[in-house]
Amino acid sequence: MHLSPLVWVITCVVILGLFVFDFFAHVRTPHAPSFRESAFWSTVYIALAIFFGLLVIWIWGADYAGEYFAGYVTEKALSVDNLFVFVIIMGTFAVPREYQQKVLLIGIVMALVMRGIFIAIGAAAISAYSWVFYLFGAFLIYTAYTLIRNHGREKEAEVERDTKIISFAKKILPTTETYDGDKLVTRVDGKRMVTPLLLALIAIGFTDLIFALDSIPAIYGLTQEPYLVFTANAFALMGLRQLYFLIGGLLERLVYLSYGLSVILAFIGVKLLLHALHENTLGFVNGGESVAVPELSTAMSLVVIIGVLVVTTVASLVKTRNTEPAR
Repeated sequence: MHLSPLVWVITCVVILGLFVFDFFAHVRTPHAPSFRESAFWSTVYIALAIFFGLLVIWIWGADYAGEYFAGYVTEKALSVDNLFVFVIIMGTFAVPREYQQKVLLIGIVMALVMRGIFIAIGAAAISAYSWVFYLFGAFLIYTAYTLIRNHGREKEAEVERDTKIISFAKKILPTTETYDGDKLVTRVDGKRMVTPLLLALIAIGFTDLIFALDSIPAIYGLTQEPYLVFTANAFALMGLRQLYFLIGGLLERLVYLSYGLSVILAFIGVKLLLHALHENTLGFVNGGESVAVPELSTAMSLVVIIGVLVVTTVASLVKTRNTEPAR
């Protein structure tokens, strides 16, 4: 893809504009969104992501569009996994439902900024060193293994890490135990103090940072175009706030989601290793020459990713069909 700086600027301005609109239209006035509101805006943001994919087809062709859609679906699935931890964080800090939107929106913007930095670093590393694909592939396969090994315990481990971060934050920041509306900082007896809402935001920001370490190598296994990596991440994160309120109570029913994600990450890891062998420059591997191995196509990747998600979702809902969803 040959992109001018103007395309990047326009894209970033449009994405920023959507977040600003989201804030003033839904978050500025604290309220607990209804199911209807969450469903409508979730549909709108999914439609925007699909529309952008159609633009990619029109401007750059079907191959790049396939890479974008594969990246978008993968990032969306990984984002749903984030919601498990978000639910626990909100419960831990007893964040009132009407204030949760603000924490989520700010946290999502922070996540996109951090991922933008990781995307730039990843693009620079890939451009300079083709062997980076070996590292990405091995890391994803190891991540897939840990997901299976720690099934049912990974969320508790992540929350434990967040608890340590919050304990450290409380030592260096004056905090209050009570909320003051949706304020992140308040005054108590003339002294400026942070509210539990800011602590919840810190926990969510740290969680986003940890999840970015998995998601960026994963999407670089599907496309090496930084523009597609960035836009797929942006559109996947954009509707995450609405999705949180839409399916929050049903998340506990997705009991096989982590298995599905582990299969997807392992598949992308293998795809990256095969690509690394094909682009090999390491002297101790085949004398620094390319290794004749088959490469997995984008179409196959998209079919595998969607197929695994459908199977794990259906299997989860069947397994828990008699389970009462949490409020």
